[in-house]
Amino acid sequence: MITEIILLIILYFIFSWSVAWIKYFNKLDKRFGNSVWRWSYDYPVKGKRDISILDDKNFVILRRQRNKAITIMYSIVFFFLYYFNVFYKSYTFENFKLVFLDS
Repeated sequence: MITEIILLIILYFIFSWSVAWIKYFNKLDKRFGNSVWRWSYDYPVKGKRDISILDDKNFVILRRQRNKAITIMYSIVFFFLYYFNVFYKSYTFENFKLVFLDS
């Protein structure tokens, strides 16, 4: 139980670190906006003209780095939810064993 709690705390700190990186990337260029959860598209979207690597190379490289940071953040969120689910199930099953199976 203690290891699960420590793992959840570590995942929380890694999550907050990745969010700080995304906020840092957002501050570097105003074209990103303030969204932490949204990927910026790196592919042609119908009706919108995308900035290609030929137009603004520095922005495209920065956008790809930011998208990688957002992908890492989402993977941390999914790991956190998975381990929280495992922790919750093991904790409730232990309580079930103590209450109902001991009598």
